[in-house]
Amino acid sequence: MADVVSIDPRTGTPVETVAATTGDAEVDALCRAAAQAAPVLAAMSRAERAALLRAVAQALEAERAAIVMVADRETALGETRLNGELTRTCFQFEQFAAALEEGSYLEATIDHAADTPMGPRPDLRRMLVPLGPVAVFGASNFPLAFSVPGGDTASALAAGCPVVVKAHSSHPATSKLCYDIMVRALREAGAPDGVLGIVYGQQAGAALVRHPVIRAVGFTGSLRGGRFLFDLASSRPDPIPFYGELGSINPLVVTPAAAAARAQEIAEGIVGSFTLGAGQFCTKPGLVFLPDDAAGKQVGEAIAAAVAERQPVVLLNAAIQRDYLARWEQTADDPAVRRRAEGAPADSAGWSVPVRLLETSAEELTVAATEECFGPVTVLVTYRGLDDLRAALAKVPDSLTATLIAEDDEEFADEVAPVLRAMAGRLVYNGYPTGVAVSWAMTHGGVWPATTNALHTSVGMTAMRRFLKPVTWQNAPQRLLPDELRDHPEHPVPRRVNGRLVLPEH
Repeated sequence: MADVVSIDPRTGTPVETVAATTGDAEVDALCRAAAQAAPVLAAMSRAERAALLRAVAQALEAERAAIVMVADRETALGETRLNGELTRTCFQFEQFAAALEEGSYLEATIDHAADTPMGPRPDLRRMLVPLGPVAVFGASNFPLAFSVPGGDTASALAAGCPVVVKAHSSHPATSKLCYDIMVRALREAGAPDGVLGIVYGQQAGAALVRHPVIRAVGFTGSLRGGRFLFDLASSRPDPIPFYGELGSINPLVVTPAAAAARAQEIAEGIVGSFTLGAGQFCTKPGLVFLPDDAAGKQVGEAIAAAVAERQPVVLLNAAIQRDYLARWEQTADDPAVRRRAEGAPADSAGWSVPVRLLETSAEELTVAATEECFGPVTVLVTYRGLDDLRAALAKVPDSLTATLIAEDDEEFADEVAPVLRAMAGRLVYNGYPTGVAVSWAMTHGGVWPATTNALHTSVGMTAMRRFLKPVTWQNAPQRLLPDELRDHPEHPVPRRVNGRLVLPEH
């Protein structure tokens, strides 16, 4: 087995050996431990599971200084960003705990026995129950909020499913530290052994997806890696759901009226968005559509001027740096794409790169220009009216987000909004997409290639739905029913009874 090494991205040098890659036998042992923990976790009350989640949040918060220090050394994302990400991470656990206590996520439904136009109906009672052990793949760009302690882990545990996490190679030390903190907190709070496991290495990740006790997979990463694992999950003797968040170009459209009204403000917002986190956000606006008129040119000039003043940034790993640099080199042979601006030169050490800006037209927009590129770069696309814009948007892959910068009561915007809505899971109006709120109303998803399943979200409380399945009890005696479906539940939840929504009395 090979060593798993933590590398400092600012220098590109190894710092410590964190672990050894996980062998098949160890993957098997972790998965079987998760399988043994599954019925115990599922049998715990919602209040008991909520207590587990809150214990994890408190434990992570208590180790804030150590977590942020290790994560910054390993990702170069900076203490400010990482403190904010850890706050979000803890908040997610607290929010899922509150969702458990509220109970509507169960979709509890009761249809009493009755005579109907279709004939006699039996007593039917339905709610969502845990799927079983879940595999989660940590993301490179969010070492906390989408990694070992991230939203996939939190939502699966909230749903009542044990989790085995595949640590990302970009931040193994951060992953191990968070894992150790979480396991200790879960054990002290009364969770069964095996409720959380961790593996290292690509081979271990593939073995995890293939393991027969794993019932679903949550993945955030590259299109290529996600597609490989998606196909693996689908080709099992017993195929399982694979919830992958993959590539996303996130088109942003500036209307003519908006460009004319606030060129400088829009330019600052766009540059701030596509360079946030060194441009390594899955919601980064990778295509910016500007009107081909005087106002649009002013916005483009302001963006180019801001890019030219930007200092270099450090990327997460060598692969991201390699792909980022290759994208710029490819433009030398592409007459349809022009190099518009470049920031200060990169440092020679580590995985440093300059901020960059490309440009093309709606008519010239190519498939290559619509491919996601991690890092601080975006492509300006000029359009000559509504038809030109529509034709260009038709070339753009579906995304996690689509953004519309417009003026109120602008007819042009009214025509564009439905086009953008059809392309993404979240339509952002007069804002910027690099920021995802953890809430009931959030959708962080979309259709291929943004995700492998358009019906669900990986952020917010309804992320639990991915790791639950519906079960109906027919004519079951009260003692065999879950508390939430009994005639007189001890802990009532919102329920739909004979077609009508019934809320608990408080």
